[in-house]
Amino acid sequence: MESVLEPNVLPTGKPKWLKVKLPIGQKYTELRGLVDKYKLNTICTSGSCPNMGECWGEGTATFMILGNVCTRSCGFCGVKTGRPETVDWDEPEKVARSIKIMNIKHAVVTSVDRDDLKDMGSIIWLETVRAIRRMNPNTTLETLIPDFQGNTRNLDRIVEANPEVVSHNMETVRRLTREVRIQAKYDKSLEVLRYLKEKGVNRTKSGIMLGLGETEDEVIQTLHDLRDANVDVVTIGQYLQPSKKHLPVKEFITPDQFAKYEKIGLKLGFRHVESGALVRSSYKAQKHIL
Repeated sequence: MESVLEPNVLPTGKPKWLKVKLPIGQKYTELRGLVDKYKLNTICTSGSCPNMGECWGEGTATFMILGNVCTRSCGFCGVKTGRPETVDWDEPEKVARSIKIMNIKHAVVTSVDRDDLKDMGSIIWLETVRAIRRMNPNTTLETLIPDFQGNTRNLDRIVEANPEVVSHNMETVRRLTREVRIQAKYDKSLEVLRYLKEKGVNRTKSGIMLGLGETEDEVIQTLHDLRDANVDVVTIGQYLQPSKKHLPVKEFITPDQFAKYEKIGLKLGFRHVESGALVRSSYKAQKHIL
């Protein structure tokens, strides 16, 4: 049995390869019940991720910290923009407890941008990883972080936390960055990734979305830029419009083109390349620690 994504996500004429199977399986059913019972906050459910069933079946889930209101207004993102709520200092324990309840083997933690805070949320990041380690010593971790405006003191807290993977997404090619990631800079993101690797992070990772009007040459150049920054893992997926207020989809990238980018990425020397229409940042994340 198949189900397509929500009608408002895609314009008419969506290609057949964007259909996804409904999540099934005992592991998914068990986790879905726990999430509902304990009102756990996962990006998997709140973001209606098409890979939720597959990831949960493999014991992987993504959690968002520092609230659900972002200080930035990226043209692709469905997260609300505005004045964030006060920091919840109990959040690290809550997230760690959620991971324990769900018996997650590999957790991905991400957050909104908190440019309103002096530390940009980096202290909560550090405390969250520490809490997860204490309560779930056998769970491996990926932190999908914002750029922290390139502030090395804040980045050093992530390095200190020592997750197995540190990820920061480029999201798009250089030419489109100003339109897609209004308050972010292409080179700053590359500097963040390069700095993390230089400081000894075991695995660095980044992701880009396609279908926003980029050219093949621009995508390949971005892959080159990421390898030059010693990034280990890259994910490449199709951009899907969260609402009519967001940037429109300019193109649906074919499976053959995604396969081509995967081959190019592997040839460039990335340890892992996940490339496909339904690929998201945390897709097959448990493999990326190897």
